[in-house]
Amino acid sequence: MCASSGIRDEPAAEERDPAPARWLLLIHHLPPKPDYLRVKVRRRLERLGAVPLKSSVYVLPRRDETLEDFQWLAREIADDGGEATVCEATLIEGASDDALVASFVAARALEYDEIASAARTLAGAAEEDRSGAVAVSRLERRLAAVAAIDYFDAPARAEAERALGAAAERVRNRPHEAHEGARHPADAPRGRTWVTRAGVFVDRIASAWLIRRFIDPEARFAFVASTRHRPRPGEVRFDMFEAEYTHEADRCTFEVLLERFGLRDAALGAIAEVVHDIDLKDEKYGRAETPGVAAVLEGIAATTRDDHARLERGAALFDGLYAALRGDR
Repeated sequence: MCASSGIRDEPAAEERDPAPARWLLLIHHLPPKPDYLRVKVRRRLERLGAVPLKSSVYVLPRRDETLEDFQWLAREIADDGGEATVCEATLIEGASDDALVASFVAARALEYDEIASAARTLAGAAEEDRSGAVAVSRLERRLAAVAAIDYFDAPARAEAERALGAAAERVRNRPHEAHEGARHPADAPRGRTWVTRAGVFVDRIASAWLIRRFIDPEARFAFVASTRHRPRPGEVRFDMFEAEYTHEADRCTFEVLLERFGLRDAALGAIAEVVHDIDLKDEKYGRAETPGVAAVLEGIAATTRDDHARLERGAALFDGLYAALRGDR
């Protein structure tokens, strides 16, 4: 090193630190049996967004999360009697970096195109029941899953988002057949005592929030042990046996209240889907928010014995969820 000039000797090219590897390779060999193993591994690779380099060699961009994904898959393959190796790689001969990037973009483009096509079909359909909303929710989940493995920002994503947004707007704003007993919130009972079963949980907490926020701002709530409570003057029952407002067919009480009082709010419709899936446990809608809301409600029930306190804590939860679904800032 020359101290007077401040110039330091550069290391020889072969002594320099190599450039960080850009790719991860999963090299695997599967036993002929069981038959399902090949299908299982192929589907896992598809969900990870990996693309094939050779028949038994798959590639992902080098990131902490993709390394962990490949490591878990390699362990699963080994546990099932196969062999798997995960390598960091820099391409020198054969396939180029640009060619691999193009492969990732092309794979995601196919998936985005399928979503956009399904969304356009959905937007042009004539359904007036909840099936359209269910289809939109499924496409939204599918789009989110593809976007999560869109490592190189495929341009086709913009069209898929546009088509799905248009479909969601069309479907969720379609007029639905009014229930025979539908009434406007302005005609709702005011200042009533709304009675339900004690030990309030999912549907009763959500329905109480809906009642006080959108139907009867002066509502009072009472909780009874008997499922066959007979209402006194000024009382209205909900989510209990023979109640004025309770489950109908495959709809929870929250959904019935929305329909009976003509509440056509997209954010409330989304909350209804969350409440339905938690309460009826049928995974009909499968919204992304559902597991988190279920966990918070479980926590409220586990730490709060008083029903009025449960409604207060539940109201804060649903106020926040409603604001988030409306896009309030």
